[in-house]
Amino acid sequence: MKIAIIMGSDSDLPVIKKGISVLKKFDVPFEIRVISAHRTPSEAEDFAVNAKDRGFGVIIGAAGKAAHLAGVLAAYTTLPVIGLPIKSSTMDGLDSLLSMVQMPKGIPVATVAIDGAENAALLAIQILALSDKVLADKLLQYKIDIANEVIEKDKKLQAEIDNL
Repeated sequence: MKIAIIMGSDSDLPVIKKGISVLKKFDVPFEIRVISAHRTPSEAEDFAVNAKDRGFGVIIGAAGKAAHLAGVLAAYTTLPVIGLPIKSSTMDGLDSLLSMVQMPKGIPVATVAIDGAENAALLAIQILALSDKVLADKLLQYKIDIANEVIEKDKKLQAEIDNL
């Protein structure tokens, strides 16, 4: 299965690149599209309706300002949809975040932090890993690696404190 990343605007790409690097690290296939919930709603509907048949397992909807993209996609599919709010010039992205987390009953959108592309990618990978042991093993190793990084940073800190 692959992951879809749908951006409301190509201006979202600098944030999305952080998630792309995560997907590449895990060797997860993905496609990226620019589709606007407001300016190209029929394309958003068509993409979401056909996503499962096209081999997608998860959709990440990234948008800023009136960030309805993830919700629109979720309305037309049974696939998990992850909302990625993008920081914009308005309200530092809080408007985007609230647009995604305040979904009505029956249309869930899992939402990550503002500009949290890495976590959106990791959450999508975790969802796919439920039915992919190789991916699940890679995630386990990733968790071990990031834990070891923190342990090493703590050791370095303790050594610095001892030398004060």
